[in-house]
Amino acid sequence: MTRNLTIFVFLFPLFIFAQLKSPSEFLGYEIGTQFSRHADVVSYFEHVSANSEMVKFFDYGKTNERRRLTYAVISSEENLGNLEKIRTDNLKNIGIIDGASSPEKAIVWLSYNVHGNEASSSEAAMNTIYKLITEHSAWLKNTVIIMDPNVNPDGRDRYVNWYNQVKATPYNASRDAVEHHEPWPAGRPNHYLFDLNRDWMWASQVETQQRLKIYNQWMPHIHVDFHEQFINNPYYFAPGAEPYHDIITPFQRSFQTKIGKNNAKYFDENGWLFFTRESFDLLYPSYGDTYPLFMGAIGMTYEQAGHGMAGLGIINDEDIELTLVDRVAHHTTTGLSTIEVASQQAATLNAEFGKFFNNDNLKYKNFVLKGNPDNLKTLTDLLDRHEIKYGYATSGKATGFNYTENKKGTMDANGALVVSTNQPKGKMVQVLFEPNAALSTPITYDITAWSLPYAYGLEAVASTTLVSANASNPKKTVSNTPSHSAAGYIAKWNSLKDAEFLSALMQQDIKVRFSENELSFGGNQFGRGSLIITRSDNKANADFDKITTEIANKMGRQLYASPTSFADKLTDFGSQYVHLIKNKRVAMLQGEGTSSLSYGALWHFFETQLKYPITSINTSDIGKIQWSDYDVLVLPNGNYKSILDESAFKNLEEWINKGGKVVAIGNALKVFEDKEGFELKKNETEKSEKQSDSLGNMVPYANREMESTKNFITGSIYKITLDNTHPLAFGYDDTYYTMKLGSDSYKFLNDGYNVGFINEPESVSGFSGEKAKKALQNSIVFAEAKKGKGSVIYMVDDVSFRSFWQNGKLFLANAIFFVNTGNF
Repeated sequence: MTRNLTIFVFLFPLFIFAQLKSPSEFLGYEIGTQFSRHADVVSYFEHVSANSEMVKFFDYGKTNERRRLTYAVISSEENLGNLEKIRTDNLKNIGIIDGASSPEKAIVWLSYNVHGNEASSSEAAMNTIYKLITEHSAWLKNTVIIMDPNVNPDGRDRYVNWYNQVKATPYNASRDAVEHHEPWPAGRPNHYLFDLNRDWMWASQVETQQRLKIYNQWMPHIHVDFHEQFINNPYYFAPGAEPYHDIITPFQRSFQTKIGKNNAKYFDENGWLFFTRESFDLLYPSYGDTYPLFMGAIGMTYEQAGHGMAGLGIINDEDIELTLVDRVAHHTTTGLSTIEVASQQAATLNAEFGKFFNNDNLKYKNFVLKGNPDNLKTLTDLLDRHEIKYGYATSGKATGFNYTENKKGTMDANGALVVSTNQPKGKMVQVLFEPNAALSTPITYDITAWSLPYAYGLEAVASTTLVSANASNPKKTVSNTPSHSAAGYIAKWNSLKDAEFLSALMQQDIKVRFSENELSFGGNQFGRGSLIITRSDNKANADFDKITTEIANKMGRQLYASPTSFADKLTDFGSQYVHLIKNKRVAMLQGEGTSSLSYGALWHFFETQLKYPITSINTSDIGKIQWSDYDVLVLPNGNYKSILDESAFKNLEEWINKGGKVVAIGNALKVFEDKEGFELKKNETEKSEKQSDSLGNMVPYANREMESTKNFITGSIYKITLDNTHPLAFGYDDTYYTMKLGSDSYKFLNDGYNVGFINEPESVSGFSGEKAKKALQNSIVFAEAKKGKGSVIYMVDDVSFRSFWQNGKLFLANAIFFVNTGNF
């Protein structure tokens, strides 16, 4: 009896291990010969967790389309039994939580498939976890691996389901085959068509928001983001390209090289090509490599040739067949190689990680911010997502770089929001708030400016000295009570939150007016755009007072209950300058020709922020639309010239003449360029060196890329002038900071309204080439061209870009509800 029990106990672990299947055994096909659906990837990780004492598997949320977001924690059985101590020791080491510790384990986080159609990486995730626990378990003695097998399940399944529907059997490697040409919007983005690899910092999407909660619980030492690039590039791994943000430490630079050389060893052994130090720079803070870098980790991107074009196999320009099997092998190799180096260098990683969070030598000690309370609250919500600390000043002045004046200055700090770099995440604070990031080269992969005081429309001072601040701010409670004797209620119009309030009222059939003029009632002053909710407009609604005040209280909007519609001066409730806001029937184009990212940001804005209904119309159906069914048409950034043919444009023009309103954003303005009656004309760039035309192009071939930057603006912040008496700019001051993504320059309108414009170009942050900057002289940014009874609103700059330029979103609400209120 005893002998048999001993044999059973001895064999039990072997029995459990024997149940563990490889990905190919579990899925029923060799890994890399098919694309696996997200649910199958999750099922495999569940299988591994159930059959290995080295793996724990967790859910951390769901996507918009209700797919599971998951992660695995992989380590030795002993470490998994001591996981909470390992985690908290790491946080103690960097000061996130109090207490002494001597951490010994390296923490490595591997993220796969953030871009849904870069689909080899989730296949590689399954392959990597299996090989790790069956072939390299010795590395797990001093490492903890966190593996997210699919950051973007909605995008992955959009791609995989499409591919599995259209592919030939066997697959067709010809580039002409349908399986290599994804339809719009492709699988790269998530449900709302956001690029999740650019959302790490802004956290506008549910996937990012839920992932950050886990990331902040762990704060890994190494983070790898697995990607794919186009089919003619072999494989990229770190070290990254210049420019590096100057917050990145020498150790982080050198350790990237250490891992890169280990990756190179395996690639050389297998005869696989790769490149390093090209294309993928480390500046913009919202990537899956830079965000971890600025949080102290060794953040890296690994890019495999392939992308959504490659399918199961494709012939590239060198007549080499690139297969999914190869792509999986490459990603598996770099993932395991990274873990190997981490295991070898665990002690060094822990020591250097702790040093990163010493912020004594940062240039700025505090960022002191004042302004619209709603914008401040939105900013602190962002800081809360990243667990960045802040406080509020009770007195004193802040001296340092003044963002409004773009030079040294002072600001009264009393009541101001204070974000200090004297905290564990101080380096990330510096990156987010600094006025201007230093550039070692203007050749970059993304935007070069993002400074949060400009993005949130706040007054700010970057101070080199500490400003005393309390941990909390007394919250002002809003408690409106119904006033049945009031002639109406007045609400200010200063922020997107006010627009959300308007939308909520309209959804409850509460009629609302707005004023073109400033108002004065009961000694209270209200700016242009202020909302007037009158009893006379809502006399058929018995619950008018109750509904109005309940919505206002829920949304934190302070109402003034006016006993009379007779103003202290000038504009009364019944003035010709006070207009009823009608429910707008809003249409927006999507599909081929539109930028999926621009459409997605707008869709997300209307659906999740403004919460106002829109009808999305596919561009392929544009010839069938009865435009009279709509009041407003939004054209996202895109190329519409081939879509809006002569007949379609004529129909659109007739609708505008009858009272229709178009909001055109970014490249959508080209639809109206040089068209009679629309006033939109490009500024012509003068050639400063006429002699160069006769000499031809004398720029050395090796300098061609650098020379071209003279014509580029790569995400630079410009100060512009606003006519805030125009309804498009209600709620703004007379200046505004815009994120300029390109050098398009349009002349002032002669008969229309130049609402936001640039006289002398003033870039306050980010890179602008000298020719591109000069071309912006005397150009519009926001304008309205009247056409018959209707109008076209021109937004040269995309105010919804990546949903992070918070201060621009009110322009959209103004464009929908306020501009051109005439009836059809």
